[in-house]
Amino acid sequence: MKPKILVSRALPETVEARLAYSFDATFNKTDAPMTAAVLCQAMRDYDALVPTVSDRIDAEVLLTHGRRVGMIANIGVGYSNIDTDIAREAGIRVSNTPDVLTDATADIALLLILAATRRSYAAETKLRQNRWGGFSIVDGLGSSIQGKILGIVGMGRIGRATARRAALGFGMNVVFYNRSSVDDLDFEATQLGSIDAVLSQADVVSIHVPGGSTPLVTAEHIAAMKPSAYLVNTARGDSIDQTALIDALSEGRIAGAGLDVFEAEPFVPDVLRELENVTLLPHIGSATTEVRTAMGMLAADNLEAFFAGKDLPCTVV
Repeated sequence: MKPKILVSRALPETVEARLAYSFDATFNKTDAPMTAAVLCQAMRDYDALVPTVSDRIDAEVLLTHGRRVGMIANIGVGYSNIDTDIAREAGIRVSNTPDVLTDATADIALLLILAATRRSYAAETKLRQNRWGGFSIVDGLGSSIQGKILGIVGMGRIGRATARRAALGFGMNVVFYNRSSVDDLDFEATQLGSIDAVLSQADVVSIHVPGGSTPLVTAEHIAAMKPSAYLVNTARGDSIDQTALIDALSEGRIAGAGLDVFEAEPFVPDVLRELENVTLLPHIGSATTEVRTAMGMLAADNLEAFFAGKDLPCTVV
């Protein structure tokens, strides 16, 4: 008998076909987020869950009475949506899908760096609203990034890929903060001792850290930024103090921002959507056909390894 799995969101056809072949799979054809009640019931009815970063797998879900699920194959490099401490205590295995989305997410980080510094949203809005009066030497000027300082917070796979593109492709000077020492880079970059040090020096800050219960980048950190600086976030919305960022943008204490992630997705505060000095994207860092397919296939690899009693390719817990 094939293991029963529940897939919480729609996946590329080739991935669903593989899962349907290997498992007794139930798919979410509506592609709407599942409620906590549905996830709790799924913990009783299935052998494994295949959630995404939009599914909150907290203690309530993990400690469901009569739990049957032994494996959670999360689709995404991040797993802050899962209470991994509780999962570990409960003996539930958790996997993720790193590596395959590194380049795609770094590309979006560069897109947002360019969009924010060149004020592309404000310019496009003016054009679409028929407010453009023609070419001007002095109107709507942005900032060049060549020779400027890029600050990276979190020099993991995606942070490195972003920094490398910026340094070698755009001539930016890179400084970064990372909890552990990093000394194997193939481009020039300077590691600094604190987030404050990075944010106070950088002309553009790019966030590449996992989310969590409290923001790693706080209001105090944002206050340390230059008035001419920009902040880009392609990591997790709760990696930064979103309210503090909105205040800084609204009050002109920083020049602008580019965001692909938000604190309470899919909710985006009205004030943030109305600001012209911020570029907003709907969490598309890994949104290419190739990458989303690879993520799904890696989740399938993790599931197949678990049920075969083998080591998981990508172990979280």
